[in-house]
Amino acid sequence: MSSSTGRWEAIDLLKIVASQLIVWHHVSAYGPVADALHTSWPSLLAWLYDHGRMAVQVFLVLGGYLALPGLLAHMQNAAHSPIDAIVARYRRLFPPFAIAMVIAMVASAIARPWLEAELVGSPPQALQLIAHALLLQDVLGVESLSAGIWYVAMDLQLYAMLALLIWLSRATGMTTWPLAVPLLFITASLLWWNRLPQLDIWAPYFIGSYGLGMMARMARDATDWHDRARWLSGATALVILALWVEWRTRMAIALVVAWWLATAPAGLTTHWPPPLRRGIASLGQASYALFLLHFPVLLVCNTAWVAWGLGGPFQAWAMALGIACTSTGLALVFERQIERRLAVRRHRAV
Repeated sequence: MSSSTGRWEAIDLLKIVASQLIVWHHVSAYGPVADALHTSWPSLLAWLYDHGRMAVQVFLVLGGYLALPGLLAHMQNAAHSPIDAIVARYRRLFPPFAIAMVIAMVASAIARPWLEAELVGSPPQALQLIAHALLLQDVLGVESLSAGIWYVAMDLQLYAMLALLIWLSRATGMTTWPLAVPLLFITASLLWWNRLPQLDIWAPYFIGSYGLGMMARMARDATDWHDRARWLSGATALVILALWVEWRTRMAIALVVAWWLATAPAGLTTHWPPPLRRGIASLGQASYALFLLHFPVLLVCNTAWVAWGLGGPFQAWAMALGIACTSTGLALVFERQIERRLAVRRHRAV
């Protein structure tokens, strides 16, 4: 990615908004606090419950946008295998994921005597732990240890699929057009696979959104406006065709995100106060940690709600804000003290 500060800040702003929407979606969906909130402001909570989950489209498009340059650089060397890139991606995703799952299991153990079994799940079994270690929990049909973590497994699937498709393009002689095969699969996803809900545990269902991020990256990095226009018009035409076949709001959102990534001006927050800019950068960097950790916080806070016999709209909103703020604070600490240290160790091991 370009080192331009504005481009990174544009990404951080997207991450902050999307990750907070996901937190509030889960706050609106799970536990007695959610029930109390629905009685106090049903229209807002219904919107968060029905539409907050669509914020995941931001991360799908961002995933493709951020993954493409590294994969293209890796695959330029004929001696490099896509398996190497996939293993490297796993090594990046899994350690913080594993630590967060331990936190989730502790939170579930605390909540289990107080909350419904449907919310906290059963005590983890060996097969369940193995499936999570392989990031195959949904594919193997085992109970998830935490809400929302399906995306981590999907991120690995999508990265692996794109790596293999780029390798296939080069292996079939398209060395000057390594995105030919990926574009075929992206088109198939938008027009067909993404319309089949039974496929939503597999990468082909989401590769369309991921691919829009890839196309946005090609537009952003284009050396002249003609190339940028071709990539953006191609992405737009493809999504319009897909929406004509079947309207899907999530794909319209994905296209908007792709346009933002491709065209957001550099220096977007140049004139903002430095503390605010630093805060945006920190919150953006902590978005993955927030994604991993907010549900354990939600469980513990819902447990406190029941144990302390709380009730009423004021206390419900105070607890909901407490969930969001505590999750965000914990994510900031997790990113600085755990994710960064794991990254340093990973780089030293290379």
